[in-house]
Order: sequence, then C-alpha cells, then structure tokens
Amino acid sequence: MKKIIGALALFTALATQSAGAQDRPTIYRGGPIVTMDGDTPHLAKAVVAKDGKILFVGDEKGARRAAGKDALIHDLAGATMLPGFVDAHSHFAVALQMAGGLDLWDKSLPPVTDIASLQGVVRDFIARRAIPKGGWVVVWQYNDEALKERRHITRAELDAVSPDHKIVLLHISLHGLVANSAALAAAGLSDASQPPPGGLMLRDDAGRLNGVLLEKAMYQMLPAMPQPTAEQKLAMLDAAQARYFAEGYTHAQDGATSPADLGFFTSDAARARLKIDLALLPIYTGLDALLAKPDIQFRTYQDHVKIEGVKFILDGSPQARTAYFTRDYERGSPSGDHPWHGQPIVSQEEFDTLARKVNDRGWQIFVHANGDAAIDMAIKGFDALGIKAADDRRPIVIHSQFQRPDQLPAYARIGVGPAYFSNHTWYWGDVHRSNFPKEVVDFISPFRAAREAGLIASNHSDFSVTPLDTRFMLWTSMARVSPTGVVSGADQRLDAYAGLQALTTGPAWQVFEENRKGRIKAGLLADFVILDKNPLATPVDAIKDIRVLETVKEGLTVWKASTSAESAMP
Repeated sequence: MKKIIGALALFTALATQSAGAQDRPTIYRGGPIVTMDGDTPHLAKAVVAKDGKILFVGDEKGARRAAGKDALIHDLAGATMLPGFVDAHSHFAVALQMAGGLDLWDKSLPPVTDIASLQGVVRDFIARRAIPKGGWVVVWQYNDEALKERRHITRAELDAVSPDHKIVLLHISLHGLVANSAALAAAGLSDASQPPPGGLMLRDDAGRLNGVLLEKAMYQMLPAMPQPTAEQKLAMLDAAQARYFAEGYTHAQDGATSPADLGFFTSDAARARLKIDLALLPIYTGLDALLAKPDIQFRTYQDHVKIEGVKFILDGSPQARTAYFTRDYERGSPSGDHPWHGQPIVSQEEFDTLARKVNDRGWQIFVHANGDAAIDMAIKGFDALGIKAADDRRPIVIHSQFQRPDQLPAYARIGVGPAYFSNHTWYWGDVHRSNFPKEVVDFISPFRAAREAGLIASNHSDFSVTPLDTRFMLWTSMARVSPTGVVSGADQRLDAYAGLQALTTGPAWQVFEENRKGRIKAGLLADFVILDKNPLATPVDAIKDIRVLETVKEGLTVWKASTSAESAMP
C-alpha cells in the first residue's frame, strides 16, 4: 500500500506542474531519440518542445538555434526517447472499477493453482476486509485455464467459501463470470432462468445453474453488482491514469464505454482531472441514446477526452471457447458439448442494421471479432455498407485474432485497421493449440502477413485481460512464444521497429491522429516516453525487461520512475 501511495503522490506532483514550465523551450538530448517517422528507423540527436508541441527535430546545433538562449536542457543521460505509446485497445474504466475488489494478479497473494487455493484466497480476502454478511465480493482476473482442474469453479464451491456473501468471479476475458447462490439470487436468477440469445448459462448434472454465466448471460448479473459512484470514480482517476503513464502511454482507450462511464468521462469534473488523452468507444447497446443527441461530437477533443467511435461485439473469447469460428473447438463448448464452434453475440441482420446507422452519421465503426466466422460477419457488414479503402472510413476490427489468410485482401479492399493482440501467443497459445490445428494457431495476430497486404495494424493489451506492460507486448510481438516454449507462427514475428510501430504510428492512424501523435516530428504533440534501453539495440529476450524511466505529455513530465513508483504499477 505504501508503494502505491508513493507512486500516486509522485504522479500527482508531476501532473500538477504549472503550464508555465513550457513558457521556455526544452531541449531533449544526450541519448538515442527514435523518431518513428518513416518505415525505417531514424535517430535524432535532439528535440525541442515548446507549448506542448514539437518545435524541432534534428542535430544539437540546430536544436540550440531553434530553442534560443533561455532553453531548458533535459539530459537523457544515455536513455532512449520515443514518441509516447498509443493505446490501441484497453478498458480504461476497468482501472476505476477494480478498486475495492480482489485482484488475482496481486503479487502479494499466495499462488492460485487450483480450486482449493482459489477458495482460500477469496476466503482470506473476506476476512481481511471484514466484509459484512450480505456484502459483495468481486474478484478480478479469474482464469479457469490456469487451474489444475482445467475447469470452472462452481456455484457450490463458492457457496462453500461463504453462503452469506454475494461472490462474483469475473473471468479474465471479461466475457463471463462465476457467481455463488447469493449473487445469483440478488440478480433475480434461478434454476428456471434461461440465457438470452448470444448468452450461455452453464448447468450441473441435475440441471441447476452452476454459476457460470457467459457472454450476454453475464449482463443479467452486472446491474445487480455494486457500481462506483461518480465521486468514487473521480477519486480513483489519478491512480488509473498513473497506471497508464507508468507504462509510457500518453493516449488511452476505453474500449467499451457504458452510458454511465460516457457521462462520467465527459463531465466537467473528470475532464478537469484527466491529463492523458482518452478515446471513448460507446457500446452499441446504447446507440439509440447517442442517435438521439443531435449535437454529440465524435473525434473532437474536449480537453483530453473525445468520443472516437461506436463499439460492436460480434463474438466472445477464444480462451473461454465463446468466440465464433467456422471450425469446431476440439474441447467442445464451455460445458463440454460437441460439436461446438461458438456463436455470434448478435445476428448478421442486427449488426448490419445498427452499423448502417453509425456509418450514416459518419461515425467510426469498431468491431470486436476474435473467431474467423465473426470476422466474416464484420466483412459482410462493411461490404453491405459499401465501405471502400478509398473512402478512408477506417473501420477497426479489434483483436482479429483467428483471421484466415483469405480475409486479408478483404481488409485491404475495405480499408480495415486490424487491432491485433500478440499477448495471446504467451498467455493462451497453449490453450488455443488444445482446440485448433497448428496452422490455425500459427496465424493468430498475423502481423507480417497484414503488412504485406498493405494494412496498418496495431497491438494492444486489452487491459484488464492482460497487463498494460508495453515492453512485454513488444516482446510477444517479436517472440510469439508460450510459457512451454512453443512458438506460434515464427513467420509472423516482428522486428523491434515494426513492433514499435504497432504501439505508436499504427494505433495513431487507426484513430485518425497520425498527424498529431505517434511520431517525433515538428508540429506534433510533445508526447514522449523515455526508456532505460534502446529497443532497437536490445536482444529479443531482454526486450521485456526494458524499464520506463519517464513519460512526458505535451512537454510536461507526468510520470517519472522512482523505487516506489516502479514497483507499484503491475
């Protein structure tokens, strides 16, 4: 706790710097400066920043001439500077919602390796927090595939932890949960309940709900769960953006913004506190309310917040076996039924109808699609709208995980930007191989094939599905190896520069900001990340150990490494 407080105090002190610090130009010099400007690496000797923007990029003599005599000097002392990382897809709001819950990523917890140890951790959390009977216990980062039993914990096993508390374990994919009897009752769910279309409610051998709710079925639980108030969210906002700044991000995304969070993030109070650029993707289920607002503006910043586009969800999660494929899962459905190739969350007709409303308003379309059948749905929907690459509408297919080679030309024809997810090769590469043939898994997040097809791709963490760690993401795009040493698609590995493009220029282009951020170039925002090592000169195996030393947003340091700050950010 002391470490977290130290990190937050450091962030707060830096983030409240007076804008007067930018009245004088700053020269950054003394280490490699990787500009990311162009298809091949270019290093500058010096950069001048003033009034939040980049004034000059080049040699030191030119920088001193451009900056004048009163310039401040920021000596990199051998460290490497790059443009600030641009988050291609994560769930910023989750960083606010996780406070108060049990985070199974917490390194201070004992290892969770099986159902018994999971029960013990939850039981200890209830006792440690002295949660009163009848209270809610919300657990994050629950991963059934990491348990020795390789199955979901059940309602009965959670009841054994405590029948007197409402216990909900949110699946690491964010596409499902497990609830005990008290939580199910609080949501009005009984053994007679039936899942909505696009949802799954798993049952035991007697036909009773076993507590596992997947996809749209989990939506019946969420309204009953405790939600932070606007005041509580505001209190947690500094810690949330510090978490992103600590990884070198200067731009974040909330990848499925609820109506409540849309109202919060665009409020005067939140906008006054946000220092990071935040792109919001309102979820399609709230589309009617958006359409009813004639004055709503997309892709226009209000302070550091903008509404970027509308988010559709076509399928689920491959690791949870709810993604929609044209081939069957070898292990069957989440309940073990065969054959099973997943199911769509919405019908093709519903997607086409809603997407047309979005497209007709000129709003950008973002689509979650993991399985190849869901990607087929996205392509069919875009074709029905008549979208062509020349239109420059830039529809984004988030994840595009199990893309088939024949789908790449369609992406190029339409102008789709794939937001890939290389972390899957580490976290679930072995799981995917238990369900699909080698050649299918080897083409997961096909970065190199996408580049050859002329696509502009990005890479993301999908936080909180995987950690925000940007250097780990870079490493997984280069190594594509699982914990057991199995490489998924050696021919799709990226070199360091291409991997960095997927964290900078690629995601900037995908949100129409390629002329505002993602590169170190005169006229663009002075958004920088300073690393202790140059990724272009670091062996692949050491990439993930690179440290963020400092993050600069529009010329002001918003995060700086210290012993406490570095260790506080997971």
